This record gives sequence, structure tokens and C-alpha cells, in this order.
Amino acid sequence: MLASLALLLGLPLALAAEAPSCTPLVPVTFENSSLPQIQGLWIYIAGASKYPPHLEELKGLKYAAFIISQGNHEDELNVTEIMRVNETCVVKNSKIQVVRHNSTLVHVSEEVNSMAKLIQSDKDALILNIVHDEYAGLSISARTSNVSKEQMEEFKAQMHCLGFTEEEMFFMSEKDACPLPEEMTEDGDTEKQQVE
Repeated sequence: MLASLALLLGLPLALAAEAPSCTPLVPVTFENSSLPQIQGLWIYIAGASKYPPHLEELKGLKYAAFIISQGNHEDELNVTEIMRVNETCVVKNSKIQVVRHNSTLVHVSEEVNSMAKLIQSDKDALILNIVHDEYAGLSISARTSNVSKEQMEEFKAQMHCLGFTEEEMFFMSEKDACPLPEEMTEDGDTEKQQVE
């Protein structure tokens, strides 16, 4: 899902009154030390996509968080996604395959397989450049529900470089947050929560 990939950011651009100078997105080169750094809880902050299935998903998404952990294999990550889609909280478990030779993350889902490149950033921001043929897409996630003003300005500048307007960007709302798995009741139930 887009929210899982929506993980990485922090681009060396500044939002200016005039058109920003667009620098190429630099993907992370995956090494053994790279993968543990992206594990843990991430809160999806904002994103945009020109790919029709992702765009439809973003229109209904009000909040998303995801937890990344090591999978059964060296180049496999487990992902637990916690999302509010319209008025319902949904929890999904899925996998991400790490393709080291081209620095790509492949999110394997029943709905849509997605590919993204993790963009170099700081340890508290996760920017994903969604890779899908001619369709652009970018997302930012963070360790908390906020990013710095500078990080958001850099993200918006890169979005403009990819041809997105402010109106095409989807921002999540903390007021629509769903309970995280550890916040669920002992029997695993939370009001209006579906597990898929």
C-alpha cells in the first residue's frame, strides 16, 4: 500500500517564491546497516500520486501509520499498516521486498504491488519516491506526527518539482488517528477497527 511506501524524505531543497531549482532525488543505497534504521513506527504525514489506484486510495485515507520489522529473510520486511479509510480503522499486514541492486522497495499487496525508492534523509523522516511507469508519486512519513517546518518546505518544493500542485497533495490528520496495536484492548478489539 502507498502508506507503507510512503515512508522516506528530507530533500536538499528550499521552497522559494520563484520556481525551486530541482535537484535529482538520491535513493539510499541499501547496506546491512540501512534496513535496521527504517524499522519501527512511522506516521504518514503527506503524499501525492498521479497513479490512479494510489490516487483513489489517498482520497479516502484520513490517517495512516505503519510499523516496519525484520521479515523472515535478510531482504524482507514485515509491515503492519494502521489506517483510517473514510470512517473505519483498518489494520493490514504485508511484506516489503528489498531489491538491493537498484535500491528499490517492493510492497507486495493483494490490491496493487507498489515500488518505491527510499530517498536519503535524516533518521526521523522517511521519504519514498513512488516508482510506477510514467506516474509520479512522493510521500513523507516521520517518527512522530510532525515534521519540521524545513522538512515540510523541502517536501513541498520537491512535490512542485515533480509537477504536483498544493491541491494535489494529501495531508493526514492526527485527529483521525487510529489506535496502534499496543493501544488495542486485551482481546484485540478496538471500536470500528477491521483487521485484514
